[in-house]
Amino acid sequence: ALAPAWMAAAEQSFLDEVAETAGKDPIEFRLELLKRVINNPVGKDNDYEPDRLAGVLELVKAKSNWGQENQRVHRGVSAYFCHNSYAAQVLDLVMENGKPKVEKVTCAIDCGIVINQDAATNLTEGAIVDGIGNAMYGAMTFKQGAPEITNFDKYRLIRMKEAPGTIDVHFVKNDIDPTGLGEPAFPPVFGALANALYKATGMRLYHQPFSSALQTPLN
Repeated sequence: ALAPAWMAAAEQSFLDEVAETAGKDPIEFRLELLKRVINNPVGKDNDYEPDRLAGVLELVKAKSNWGQENQRVHRGVSAYFCHNSYAAQVLDLVMENGKPKVEKVTCAIDCGIVINQDAATNLTEGAIVDGIGNAMYGAMTFKQGAPEITNFDKYRLIRMKEAPGTIDVHFVKNDIDPTGLGEPAFPPVFGALANALYKATGMRLYHQPFSSALQTPLN
């Protein structure tokens, strides 16, 4: 169940690298690829619907005012499908005293009919905060096959002051049967954060936790 987090980070970071090499906007680049999938699919057994994945990208682009940010804000985008739901995120990051601070995350979700709006929003917000914490600080080391960190007094979790100041959640309205929402907002934030950190620092981060590469203290 945890594999999507690491897969999404690698995939979505790589897509930004390819978009940069191609000289294209990262959201438009993703939408172009999805349009090709819609018009000329490869195979018949794809487990996701490309038009729904494109839909959350279009929604997050509009709700985040993509392309209108000021120069102090470094933005990263990510979109991913897992547990039969679709999530796209735009993460706004600033540097304060040489350290990264997530100011805002805008998230678009397509999970079919939303039964309980408050609970769905809370699940999304929690997944985003937890994802940022895991990406930045979630280190687990082993010695001779045994974990060296055996309790939460030594495992670094995100702190309240490190959580985004704003999390703006939007749901696609449709009549599709409800799907999963416990985890789908968690994987994309890893890639969105990595892409924003690249904009802020010029460093492509390939190893987690990101704080190690940034020389940000874990404690």
